[in-house]
Amino acid sequence: MDILNAILWVLLAVTGLMLIALVLVHRGRGGGITDMFGGGLSSGVQSSALGERNLTRITWGLAITWFVVIVLLGLITRFNV
Repeated sequence: MDILNAILWVLLAVTGLMLIALVLVHRGRGGGITDMFGGGLSSGVQSSALGERNLTRITWGLAITWFVVIVLLGLITRFNV
């Protein structure tokens, strides 16, 4: 159980950092943090609507994974005997 716990903590850290990066790459809707960087970081990814849609799907998938890992860690902590 200790190995599973360690793997989940590492996965939580990695998905959390990736989620932060993906949210920052998204196209700003005006006045957001992406405008502060000038949008140069994400100009290649967001050149089309398809790129933005794929970026949104990846972000949602990663967010769901992050949430599942948190729930699993909570269950392991709760029922650890």
